[in-house]
Parts: sequence; C-alpha cells; structure tokens
Amino acid sequence: MRRLLRPFIVIAAIIILVETWLWERIGPAIRRVIAALPFAALKQAIHDGLTRLPPYATLGVFVIPVLLLIPFKLAGLSLIAHGHVILGCGVFLLAKVVGVGLEAFLFEACKPKLLQIPLFVRLYDTWNRWVIWAHGHIDPVKRRLQAYTRLVRGGRSGRAFKLLMRFRRIQRERAAQMEGAAGRA
Repeated sequence: MRRLLRPFIVIAAIIILVETWLWERIGPAIRRVIAALPFAALKQAIHDGLTRLPPYATLGVFVIPVLLLIPFKLAGLSLIAHGHVILGCGVFLLAKVVGVGLEAFLFEACKPKLLQIPLFVRLYDTWNRWVIWAHGHIDPVKRRLQAYTRLVRGGRSGRAFKLLMRFRRIQRERAAQMEGAAGRA
C-alpha cells in the first residue's frame, strides 16, 4: 500500500515545499516594493489600523487577498480548459505568486494578533510539522539527484559523457555527408 501512496506523498511534499519557497522568496520582495512606495502616511495608517484590530478581525484581513484572487485563478483554469494552456498557466501562476506574496506580507504584519487565536496556533504548528515532513521526504531525493548530476558532469564519467556526445555528433555529421553524397549521385 505504501508503494501505491508514494507518488501522492511526494507530490504533497513538493506542493508544501513550493508554497514554502514562494512564501520565503516573494514575501520579502513584496515588502521591498511596498517600502519603495511613496505613500508613507497611507502605509502607516494601514499598519496602525491592523494593530488596532482584534485577533479575529485580523484573521479576516488576512483572508481578503485569498478571496480577491480566486476569480483570477478560476479564469486561469478556464483558459486552460478552453485550450489556452500557456496563457491560462500564466494567469494562474501570476495570481498564485501575487497571493502568496501578499499573504506573506500581511502575515508578518498580523502574526502577533493571529497567534492569539488558539485554532490558528494549532494550524500554524501543523503547517510547520508538514514542512519538516516534506523536507524529510524530498531532501534525500534531492541529494541523490545532485550526486547523480555531479557524477555526470564531473570526473571520469563526465569526460566519458562528453566523449560519447562528441562521438555521436561526429556520427551524425558523417551520416549527413553520406546522404548528401548519395543525393548528388
């Protein structure tokens, strides 16, 4: 049974790690963009408003970007379903990236209030355990792939691989020359 579940476990682990990676990379980028905006008074008013909210109202603010981006994600999926795969994937991924970035930014601003909600604390701890679990499943595979890549690129195997590729290229060139000579005859 575990063998049958293995692909689903790996896919779940990859999804968790991609979400975490996006959160860690895009959140700071959104914070830098917001810091570069010239609306200091507006930014301070938003921050002050967030700090005055009670914890459950802060949770509502935290959910707003998710709700606002659902139509864009659905539009991306609709485009994919109607045959516009590249455009649909682009719209969906853009909505995903913007959503994760805004959530990361808001989470940092709202974290003290959100951690006053017992259910949120349990969910936050569960998410952190899932990230550790995902690393436990993906990191060994990642290390094996990195070792294989090093083996193919460097050392004797790397030279042998380059020599093999050179030999195949020479064979293709000779075959093309022979076809050209046969076509002229």
